[in-house]
Amino acid sequence: MKKLIAAAAALAVVAGSPLVAQASPEEDLKDFQAHYMKRFPGVSVDDYTNGVYAVNADARSSWESIEDFPPYDEALIQGEQFFNEKFANGKTYADCFPNGGIGIRQNYPYFDSESGDIKTLEGEINECREANGETPLKWKVGKLAAISAYMASTSDGKKLNVEVPDDPRALEWYNKGKEFYYSKRGQLNLSCANCHVDNPGMRIRADTLSPALGHPSHFPVWRMKWAAKDNSNDLGGLGTMHRRFGGCNKQVRAKPFPAQSDEYKALEYFLTYMSNGVPVSASRTRK
Repeated sequence: MKKLIAAAAALAVVAGSPLVAQASPEEDLKDFQAHYMKRFPGVSVDDYTNGVYAVNADARSSWESIEDFPPYDEALIQGEQFFNEKFANGKTYADCFPNGGIGIRQNYPYFDSESGDIKTLEGEINECREANGETPLKWKVGKLAAISAYMASTSDGKKLNVEVPDDPRALEWYNKGKEFYYSKRGQLNLSCANCHVDNPGMRIRADTLSPALGHPSHFPVWRMKWAAKDNSNDLGGLGTMHRRFGGCNKQVRAKPFPAQSDEYKALEYFLTYMSNGVPVSASRTRK
């Protein structure tokens, strides 16, 4: 544990945010992606959908072997079945989404001008249920994650395309997420950026730190760690982006926020915008 704290402290002192406080989202996006192009020359924007395996050649071959027989296949099959189940009133999830919910993942999350809120895919799945007289599903895992993963899989290959419209409320959400990403927290005094912007490709203990670019492209994701923790069903290894956000907060010894909190919605909005142009690849295997 002392070694982990020392390693975390070493990371914490590394500066180098590619963003500036008052830059526009468009300027941020350009500088953010240029940071990774410079740090990992030869790695294409498209390849960042593979997460840490885009920058860790040693681990990539074994990961690709796992992907030949992906452990999440059954979860996607179940997700499609759940998606097509009829509610008590005879409607389905397809009635709630544009294009019947197919091929739309790349546009999430988005700013809703009517409510002034950020809409995530998981949030709208539960909104759909409630609008049709059904109880909402448990956040982060299980049936909700499976439905979201199936819907995301129908967008495989489509490039993330999140917009920050010309609305001060949208920009406020964006800046809230940006501030969260670069703010230090927890007993280890680390920000998200300390690991995933300043130090991608470096190791902390046995783990290689992944680049932030592309993070949202493969969620919900299947983690072997989660599967080992809950092997009671075929959905045990599947989790949403907000599940991962909570885990990261715990790792720096900070209290996590609830899934679909304003903090995590803003963070998802900012981080996905920063990954615009990276293709969707749901769901993928991670450690």
